[in-house]
Amino acid sequence: MKQRSLGEWLAYLEQLHPSAIDMGLERSQNVLARLALGKLAPRVVTVTGTNGKGSTCAFVAAMLRAQGLKVGVYSSPHLLRYNERVLIDGQEASDERLCDAFAAVEAARGEISLTYFEMGTLAAFWLFYQSKLDAVVLEVGLGGRLDTVNVVDADLALVTSIGVDHVDYLGDTRECVAFEKAGIFRAGKPALCGDLDPPQPLLDKAQELAAPLYLRGRDFDLASSDAAWHWRGTTAEGGRVELRDLPLLDLPMENATLALQAYLLMGLPWDAGQIRQALLDTRITGRLDRRQLNWQGKPVELLLDVGHNPHAAAYLARRLAARPPKGRRLAVFGLLADKDLQGVVEPLQGLVDDWAVAPLDTPRSRPAAELANALTNLGASVKSYASVDAALEGQCAQATADDQILLFGSFFCVAQALEWLARQAPEG
Repeated sequence: MKQRSLGEWLAYLEQLHPSAIDMGLERSQNVLARLALGKLAPRVVTVTGTNGKGSTCAFVAAMLRAQGLKVGVYSSPHLLRYNERVLIDGQEASDERLCDAFAAVEAARGEISLTYFEMGTLAAFWLFYQSKLDAVVLEVGLGGRLDTVNVVDADLALVTSIGVDHVDYLGDTRECVAFEKAGIFRAGKPALCGDLDPPQPLLDKAQELAAPLYLRGRDFDLASSDAAWHWRGTTAEGGRVELRDLPLLDLPMENATLALQAYLLMGLPWDAGQIRQALLDTRITGRLDRRQLNWQGKPVELLLDVGHNPHAAAYLARRLAARPPKGRRLAVFGLLADKDLQGVVEPLQGLVDDWAVAPLDTPRSRPAAELANALTNLGASVKSYASVDAALEGQCAQATADDQILLFGSFFCVAQALEWLARQAPEG
C-alpha cells in the first residue's frame, strides 16, 4: 500500500471529524492511552495565554537548549509549513517523521474520531516520545482546560496573559477565560502567571490544587529603561535572584520575564551569560519580525506581527510608540471576520500615517470594505486593495528609506506576506 505524503495526510485530517473545533479531552485521552507513550520527557512545560504563548515557549526552549538539553517544542498554528509546529532540538520535524507519527496515531485511534488539531497534537506527542528528549515545551492551542495539550500532566504550567478572545469557546469575560486557562494547573506543581491582574478564578484554581503559584509583580518582574532591562525572580525555596543590565529584546520582554521564572524553578545551572545570550538569540517568525527589503532599488523596512486581538494590538501599539521610524509608518492590514475589528485598530490610532487594507486568502476573512469603513470612521487615511500582495506593493511603491511598513492583523496576513517576500529580490 502506498504511503501517504504529508500533504495527503493533512488533507485526510481535515475531513476526518465533523467539526474543525470540538472541545473536550475524552477522545484524545482514550487514544493517548492506546499509544501507551508514558511521560514525554523528564521535564514537561505547558504554556497558555491570550497572547505571548509562542515567544514564551521559544524563550524557555532557548534557555534549556543553552544547557545542552534536547528539547521538543509544539506550537500552532503554522505560517507556511505544517512542519513548523513540531520542533525537535531546534529543527522542524521532517515530512517523513510526521507521516510516521500520523500513521501511528491513525492505527491507535481505531473507531475514535479526532479533529485535525487532536491528530496533530497526538502525533507530536508520539514523535517527542520516540525522540528521547530531555524536555518538551507545549503551547496550548485554545483555552486550556479542554484543549488536547491538556491530556499531558506538566511539571510547570504557565499562563502568559488573560484577555477576551475566542468568546464562543472561552466566554466573554476575563474571569471565564481565566477559569479555562487555569485548567492546565496540576496538583502540587508550580503554576506561573505573567498577567499583572490575574482574575480570581485563576487564583482559586491554584489554591484548590495546592499548586505553588508564582505571580508577576509579586514573585517575579522586570524593570526597563531605554538601554537595558532588569529581572528579578523567586527560587522554589523562596530565595531572590536578579539579572541586571540585560540587552533589550525585539520579542516581548514580559514573556522573557515569565520564561526566566519558569527556568529558575527547574533547578538547572544558572549561568547569567548563557541565559543572556539565549534570550538575545531567540527569534520567532512573524512576531515583531523586522525585515529589510530591496524594493526596486530602494531599501524598505518591514515589521511583521501576527497580533490579531485587542490585547495584542495594545501591546504592539506600546512597542511602536517606543520606536518611531524616522519617516512615516505605513500599514498593511487584514483581519478575520470573528475578530474584534474596533478593538484591534483603535490602539494604533496616531501611530500609523497611512493604511492599506486587503482581504485574506480564506473564507473566514473580513471584507476589505469593512476594514476601510472602520478606519475611515476613525479619521484614518486608508486605501483598499484586492490582496495582501497588492497592498504590500502599493505601500512599498510610496515608501521612502525612512519609512516603515507595518504588516499585521492575522497569521494569514503574515503568511501571505512571507510568501510575497520569498518571491522578491534577496534582502538588502
